[in-house]
Formats: sequence, structure tokens, C-alpha cells
Amino acid sequence: MATGRPESVVVDTAQSPHARVRPVPVSSVMFEDAFWAPRLALNRTTVIPAQWRHCEETGRVDNFRIASGRKQGEFRGIFFNDSDVYKWLEAAAWALASGPDPVIEGFVATAADEIAAAQQPDGYLNTYFMSGRAKDRWTNLKDMHELYCAGHFIQAAVAHHRVTGSEQLLDTGRRLGDCIDRVFGPESSGKRHGTCGHPEIETALVELHRATGERRYLDLAKFFVDIRGRGVVGGGEYHQDHAPFRDLSAVVGHAVRCGYLVTGAADVALETGDPGIRAALDRLWENMTTRRAYVTGGVGARYEGEAFGGDYELPDDRAYAETCAAISMVMWAWRMLALTGEAVYADRMEWTLLNAVLPGISLDGTGYFYPNPLESDGTYRREPWFGCACCPPNVARVIASLPGYAYGVSDRAAWVHLYAAGRATLEIPGAGPVVIVQRTEYPWDGAVRLEVSGEGDFELRLRIPGWCEGGAAVFVNGSPLGAPAVPGSYAVIRRSWRRGDVVTLTLSMPAVRLEAHPHLAGHETKVALARGPLVYCAEAAGPGDIDPRDLVLPDGAAIGARFDPGLLGGVAVLEAAAQAARPDPGWGGRLYRPVPGASAAARGPGRMCAVPYFAWGNRAAGRMRVWLRRG
Repeated sequence: MATGRPESVVVDTAQSPHARVRPVPVSSVMFEDAFWAPRLALNRTTVIPAQWRHCEETGRVDNFRIASGRKQGEFRGIFFNDSDVYKWLEAAAWALASGPDPVIEGFVATAADEIAAAQQPDGYLNTYFMSGRAKDRWTNLKDMHELYCAGHFIQAAVAHHRVTGSEQLLDTGRRLGDCIDRVFGPESSGKRHGTCGHPEIETALVELHRATGERRYLDLAKFFVDIRGRGVVGGGEYHQDHAPFRDLSAVVGHAVRCGYLVTGAADVALETGDPGIRAALDRLWENMTTRRAYVTGGVGARYEGEAFGGDYELPDDRAYAETCAAISMVMWAWRMLALTGEAVYADRMEWTLLNAVLPGISLDGTGYFYPNPLESDGTYRREPWFGCACCPPNVARVIASLPGYAYGVSDRAAWVHLYAAGRATLEIPGAGPVVIVQRTEYPWDGAVRLEVSGEGDFELRLRIPGWCEGGAAVFVNGSPLGAPAVPGSYAVIRRSWRRGDVVTLTLSMPAVRLEAHPHLAGHETKVALARGPLVYCAEAAGPGDIDPRDLVLPDGAAIGARFDPGLLGGVAVLEAAAQAARPDPGWGGRLYRPVPGASAAARGPGRMCAVPYFAWGNRAAGRMRVWLRRG
């Protein structure tokens, strides 16, 4: 297997002509912090190998062997099971960006060989339709996920090429892309006027265009975006087929499908600058972030249809908030950041990653959440795998590719999007190579030190998160930056840099109470807690913990933060003097009663100790709440 890593290899948006901020290669960033570095290491050593074994044991890999004739048998599992192998393959490819790994390389070589052997002479690749079902190809685009599966393979193939320089999987991906291009397109060209009920192929084709330079893949991606809303896959919101994309103003329907569609549309906008697509993206972003997203950044209020609800429909205990939906929001935010260079998108990307994606995997890497409720009675626990296992490999590929989200470059500018101790080597157009070494305990502490090794004139742009309303300070070699550091923007340092220059950033990180919009039912007398980029929750998972339903946090109670190295792998907890308002004895045997003349609630002293929401469910089973009673 080739292991060369071309200097030109980049993640996601490559050199998109309409990108304001360009990404950097995953292999150019190495995390060395106590937060992300162990998670990336766990992903390589535990998560990715275990997921490969799950794919083998559940017949997902054997489906390729059966399709190629190397093994006898019948297709096993759900008809879109190929996509789980492809997402795993993408995760494994990105993981190799941090260095050789014989175990993962062996798994990847096996997967690549089995997939290539199963591909049909015309480039078609879907194992469900290769075992006596060839006549059914492309006959049910609304339900059968053929293009969805193809999209995930193409993304894996491009990732593998970017990391290793190998053409093996990319060639397989090109043949599949060519097969799709021969079948689908404008009716005027004699092709099929249709698309997939589950978006995904759109962003994959744009990635294939970036990897190969073939314009026809981009044109086909744009065709798949434009054809929606014309009744080609049922005409309903669930399949994102209820209105043309350029007319959309609200996120609706199946949340993951919506998230993948806007991600693919943003990719098309990055390549074409299409103003109609861009305007729709802006409207959809405003609707999602101001009316239809949980405080964690998760999306999808309804179990029915795994769908968005209406405006301000965000129930806590019944929140679906699927991990895959959160991942799609991170990917969308990243592309909007590339389009605009605006910090609001980096803020949302980080917030959703930490509070809506990261809860989807246990601290030891062996269990997963599919939905992510904001309130639990303690019976909901992570599972080692699922029959519909879309979320586990999706989490793995996001974590593996995360270094590529941390920095960006533009003409004579280096952008720092995420704060994590480590080293980045950036090629800045017009300025040359620059090495940035970060030293920080973020997200537990707001102090960041950046050692910049580079010579010449360029800008260093540091994200000042929108949550940092308490203030931020930037110093260059001990002298304060002349311009104020404004929350929700990038602080810009323009200078002639010399080796040894040091930039320090201090972000105010007090614990804060968050309140919900008055239209969000059931939250009028509740608050959520956050500190820095993290949302917190109260969890009754230890002796003496107060049932979160009985916990009352007085408005005037001071909330302190304390790092506990022995809890949940080392986390900052929030503590406050609170009250335990347990139901009084008069409720015995009654669900409702007349209001007493004076409150009969038995309030006693208590102590709140809240943990980061991403870490809940990793101890003994117990009730959990994000939104707490205020008093």
C-alpha cells in the first residue's frame, strides 16, 4: 500500500475557487493536547479496529465477497449496509494521516481488494443489487440508497488518495462516478431524470471533481441539487423533494438527509459561486440556528421520520438529535466557514462537535448513542453496535479527519479555527511555510500560547469565540494587540514575522446560565449551563447525587469551575450551592391537587456538580438533565 503523502493533498474544499478560507492537509496538523490527542489515538487503536471486526462479524464485508463470487451465500443485513464499510474506510484513511499503522493498513488493503473485486465491469458497485437483483438497479431511487452508498464510497476513495497518494481506490471511485454519469443527467442529453431519496452523492461528486479535475462530476452534483423539489423522489419533505433548493427557507424533513443536502449544495457553491444556492443556504442557516437546533447544536426533534420539528419544537426527553445529523451540521458549518471566513460558522462547528457529536461515542470508544436526548431517566445507555450502524463509523471518520478542521489558509493569511495543543505546518500562499505550535489546556482553560515560526509578511487570524462575552486579550511578544478582540470574529495580526514570535490569547471562560427563547415550550423556568464551548448537565450517577428533577439552581448562586482529573478521564465540573426541592408527602397517591396556600415543597440544602454533556452516561446509570429548574 502506498504511503507517500503529497504536499498538495488537502481535506474537503481543496482549492475551491469561491472559498475565502482554504483547508490544510490532515497530515499537516498534529494534536498533542490532553483533550483531542487521546481521542484520536483511541480512534486509531480501538475504535477503527473494533468497527472493522463488527463489519466482518455482521456480514458487511462478506457481502462484497459474495458479490464478487469469492464466497457463496446470501446478502446479509439492511440494503444500505455497504455504506457502513465505506464510512469506516474513510475513517481508516484519515487515521493514516498521522502516521503508518500496520494493523489499519492491513484492514484497508483487505477492504480495497474486496471492494474492487466486487465492482461490475461497467463500474456499478452496490452489493445488494449484485446477488440476483441486477435487474432492479436504479428502479427505486426513493428508498434504496444506491447513490447514497456510492457517495460514501467515493468520499472514502478520495480521502484515501489524499492521505496516501495511492490511485487504487480513487480509480475504483472514478469508475463508479463514470457509471453514474452515464446514467443520470438532463433529459435533453438522453439521461435519466432522477436522484436519490437520501442525499450524499452531491458532496461526493464535488470531491471527485476536486481530486480529478473532471468538470463533469461537478456538473452532475449540481444537477442532483437542482432536480430536487420536482417530485422525482416522492415530492415530500422527508426526502427533501418538496420544493426546489433555491426556494427553500426552512430546514424540514429527515434531519440527516437535510444536512447532507445542504452540505453538498455548499460544496457546489464553493466551486461555482452560484448565488441562488448561496442565498438558500443563508436562509436555511438562519432558520436552523435560531428556531430548530438544540442548545447542544443537535438537530432533529422528532423520532417520527427522524425529522426536524416546527419552529421552537425542541423537547428534551424525546429529542432525537441523531449523532449523524449533528455530524452533517459540522460538515455544513465547515463549508460555510470556507465560503465566508466568518467566525460564527467556526463557533457553530466547534459547539456542535463538542456537544452534539462527541456524546455519540463513549469515553472508552466501545459504545455509541444514536439519538442524543437532553434528559434521561437513566435507562438509555450506549450500545456497542447497531443493526442500522450509520452513526459509529460516521463518528470515527469525523474524529480521524478533525486535524483538517483546526486551521485554514488564504492568500498571505493563516487562520486558527480550533484551539488544541500541538503543531501545524501551513503552506500560506504568497508567504511560504509557517509552523505554529500551540500550547493550551483548552477547552478547560482559555489561555492559548502560539509560537509562530515563519518569516515574511502575512496575517495570523485567531478566532475569538462568540461565547467569550467576558472579554478576550491578544498579545504579540508581550505587547497588546492594538485592535480589540471582538467575540464572534477573527482577531487579525498583520506583521513581518520572525522566528521565535509568540502570540498569547486569553479567553474569558466563566460558567454562564443560558435561557431559552420564550416560544420554546417548557423552558420558561429553566436554565442550561455552559462554560467556554461546553454545555453541562446534571447527572445522578454517584452516591449522594441529587435527582436532577429535584435540583433547583437559585438565580443568585455563584457557579464555580473545578478541574477533576479523576472524573470521566479528567473534566472540569461546575459546582454551586443549590436546593433539593423534593416532592412533599402530600403528593402521595396523587398526580394533581389544589394549590396549597403556601408552597409545601420540601426544599433543603444541596450541592450541584454538573459534568460536560458529552461525558454523560459513562458512569453508573442515573437520571440526567441539561435544563435545570431555576429559583
